[in-house]
Amino acid sequence: MTSISSDLASVETLPQLLAYRTARTPDAEAYRGFDIATQAWISLTWAQTTQRVAQWSRAMAAMQLPTAARVAILLPNGLNAMCADQSTLATGCVPVPLHAIDNPGSIAYILDDCEASMLIVGQAAQWEKIRAVGTPFPALRAVVITDEDAALAPSAAASSDGPAVGTLSQWLAGAAQASQAAAPTPPGPDDLAALVYTSGTTGKPKGVMLTHRNVVSDVKAVLERIVPTVDDVFLSFLPLSHTFERTGGYYLPIAAGSCVAYARSVPLLAEDLKTVRPTVLVSVPRIYERIHAKLLEKLSPTPWKMQLYEAAQNKGWARFCAAQGLPAPTPDDSSKAAGWMAALPWPLLQALVGKPLLAQFGGRVRVAVSGGAPLSPTIAKCFLGLGLQLVQGYGMTETAPVVSVNSLDDNDPASVGRALPGVEVRIGENRELQVRGPIVMQGYWKRPEDTAKILSPDGWLGTGDQADIANGRIYIRGRIKEIIVTSTGEKVPPGDLELALLADPALEQAFVVGENRPFIACVAVLKYDEWQRLAADLGLNPQEAGSLNHASVHRAVLARMEKNTASFPRYAVPRAVHLTLTPWTIENTFMTPTLKLKRNNLTAHFSEAIDGMYLKSGAR
Repeated sequence: MTSISSDLASVETLPQLLAYRTARTPDAEAYRGFDIATQAWISLTWAQTTQRVAQWSRAMAAMQLPTAARVAILLPNGLNAMCADQSTLATGCVPVPLHAIDNPGSIAYILDDCEASMLIVGQAAQWEKIRAVGTPFPALRAVVITDEDAALAPSAAASSDGPAVGTLSQWLAGAAQASQAAAPTPPGPDDLAALVYTSGTTGKPKGVMLTHRNVVSDVKAVLERIVPTVDDVFLSFLPLSHTFERTGGYYLPIAAGSCVAYARSVPLLAEDLKTVRPTVLVSVPRIYERIHAKLLEKLSPTPWKMQLYEAAQNKGWARFCAAQGLPAPTPDDSSKAAGWMAALPWPLLQALVGKPLLAQFGGRVRVAVSGGAPLSPTIAKCFLGLGLQLVQGYGMTETAPVVSVNSLDDNDPASVGRALPGVEVRIGENRELQVRGPIVMQGYWKRPEDTAKILSPDGWLGTGDQADIANGRIYIRGRIKEIIVTSTGEKVPPGDLELALLADPALEQAFVVGENRPFIACVAVLKYDEWQRLAADLGLNPQEAGSLNHASVHRAVLARMEKNTASFPRYAVPRAVHLTLTPWTIENTFMTPTLKLKRNNLTAHFSEAIDGMYLKSGAR
């Protein structure tokens, strides 16, 4: 049995965290999900949640899995994913969260590498595709499929030497046998709470071993900085395979007693934001970028609306900087674009521009956290200027994951905030940010050599990110391995540059190159509608194959790129571009499950186009 701690300070494991919360606020709303059958939102209290988890735990215990057995969870965010995770933890097993839209080959590799004893998967078709890869899974005893409506194909049924395959209801029915089995030993603080595979922009993914101490320490530290309450409502839409969501959007609300509503899907996110009306958002920059791009797309055809937006953003940004004690912003092109509207009073600008934008998020968000990737200054200025309380943080899977985060009353969006309580940071060789503390992983699963490369004997973890620390704030400058060094010796961080380029609403994605080349060039995905408009402006037929990379199109796009990279050194501004209309996705192997560019794959795919950009200029 899990002991119930009377206060959060004495909680040491994740099962203890759930027991603590249920004891404190048993009748408060814990979770909200959309029931497809009734087409209505349903909710669970903390007491009901614990009862449901107990049912799953009995079924898990009945399987009598080995101590610390790995249980792979391939489910979309929702009540089933939560129950699968909690029951795995309660029985002393180790959750292995998998990305619900990862490719079958990658999933098969992880199942084999972690020697999973069990797989809980949403649909029979997903298991079929994983099986079809052909990887043997000698440790895999059972596959549980949560979609009760899906008829199992004959090939999905267990073969004589394969895992038992059944539905969730069948598996839960087996819980009656649990009374005959010895109660599993609950986990201790130094036992594994998760084996999370890094998506890896290069090479095979590595399993990050996170202990209960790692995760609980991080939750407690974040709780001091963000301070959610029992009245808060989170909207969960980032994959629970993402450690940022696991800690910030799942375990943190348990500690605080906040309600978590599970979004139906990313395509329905805009509608769910208005229905759920969350007070806390945990998101990656891409979500904010999409909303920003749609905003500009809507405003651009109407000059006076664009002027009004610029006026509101600039005045709001100046107010934000003054409130935070940041340097007053200097006038820029957007200040001139605002014209006479810049003289309008803030309450009027807020009512006309700020409140309608905030309404897109449901109208009552009191804190929005951005992490997982750098936040563009353009995005920060827009949302902070228009009143969204947006704070940026920093972390990595290996640190459970949050290392630092800004707070509402100490918010410099150019930084990733100050290190969390109990976390040490320093700058090492090559300006690398190093981290030490209870949040640092145990190591990489079955990879002691890789562990030794990143984790020193005295506990300092090398993040691989270059950074500066000033007045206690951490400023990330770029990935050490990804820094582009041109043949002229100039160093360019591609991530920062790509963020600046994506401020252009015409660009869907951007990938800059230039390693050992004389200048920076860019491969970019152009939005289809924008391409139609641009082609019309230039008198080109958008349907003709050669039009997209016509010289006049390149000149127009490069001019826009130059404008959006005005704050960069001249050598960092792209001098050549290759355009495509096909987005880069997880499915076509150009993005990781955490939506980072797979640079090696992109370089290989566009190698001919990249060489062509340099050949045209007479440079190699």
